[in-house]
Amino acid sequence: MYGLRRCVRRALPIGLAALLLSSVAVGQEDAAAATPEGLVRALYERVSSEPGAIPDWERVRSAFLPQAIVVLRTSRDSTTVFTLDGFVQDFVNFVERANVKATGFRERVLQTQAMVFGDIAHVLVLYDAHITGSSRPPQQGVDSFQLIRREGRWWIVSIANEIPTAERPIPSQLRP
Repeated sequence: MYGLRRCVRRALPIGLAALLLSSVAVGQEDAAAATPEGLVRALYERVSSEPGAIPDWERVRSAFLPQAIVVLRTSRDSTTVFTLDGFVQDFVNFVERANVKATGFRERVLQTQAMVFGDIAHVLVLYDAHITGSSRPPQQGVDSFQLIRREGRWWIVSIANEIPTAERPIPSQLRP
């Protein structure tokens, strides 16, 4: 009995610390999803990683409805439609192909424009993406997010992506 009591006394502080840390993580997740723009900005942080690390794909998934779709520009004249699983797998493939775990990767929000109407929202984002240490300059892109509020928080329903070109300049509402 004494051994059990001693184990409980030692385990209790560890358990409480773990509970507090997990509630902080849940609190951060809840805070990010409190506004459409907050959730969108958090997604860019979640797909970014320092050298030696990879994104936490479950945290990335937690921003989306399970049925979400993502449409990405995949070449000059085509786009690809992904399910949430397909989007994550495409990102995993990129991380492996570009050796991003070794170098790091950053997507950074440069400008946003949000519109909220009741439980729906649209967030337009100008961002840049860069493989850390690469000699190539950051690539700019424009993402269009559709979100819905459910269960007291915001969820990403869809993302459509476009890459600015000389013929397709950055939309005026996103120019700094």
